[in-house]
Amino acid sequence: MIRLAVVGDIGAGKSYVAKQFGCPVFNADVEVNKLYKTNKKCFIKLKKLFPQYIISFPIKKNELFKTIMKNQSNLKKITKIIHPEVQIEMNKFLMKNRNKKIVVLDIPLLLENKINKKNDILIFVDAKKSQINKRLKRRKNFNLKLFKKFKKIQLPIEYKKKKSQFILKNNFTNKFVKKGVKIILKKIL
Repeated sequence: MIRLAVVGDIGAGKSYVAKQFGCPVFNADVEVNKLYKTNKKCFIKLKKLFPQYIISFPIKKNELFKTIMKNQSNLKKITKIIHPEVQIEMNKFLMKNRNKKIVVLDIPLLLENKINKKNDILIFVDAKKSQINKRLKRRKNFNLKLFKKFKKIQLPIEYKKKKSQFILKNNFTNKFVKKGVKIILKKIL
């Protein structure tokens, strides 16, 4: 099984690019949202750690936002509780798709949490800062202060770019991205 891991800046279009490969995709953001809604174990741990913010189950995003905004270190504490659960879900995904030729991992903190394997093929999604900013501002729950806190726990973009075997330019047009994906698939198969 070939593991493609899509990395890049927040808002660069990693999830969109991941879907274009036409292979099973593990989307960590989707899994995290599921955990907040369905995982009582995570709720109990978070409530114990942040009783003044985490009030009820399922966990509400605004409760998490308040927790993170209160203190930068709270984000790391939340991550320590959530990411092991995400890894369990990722392992289930990999097991379920073990007979597939290619799977795609869309995990924003892949390198930061050292989830990647030596043989993973890293694909850096590169987009212009101006386009990223425009897209982020259109997001329903975009919060600049929260965005800056998330940026602080991420490795530098240049480091991720250097670590990647492929750089896929994303100008947010379907045709352009599909062409880049086709080139990558041709080179790895």
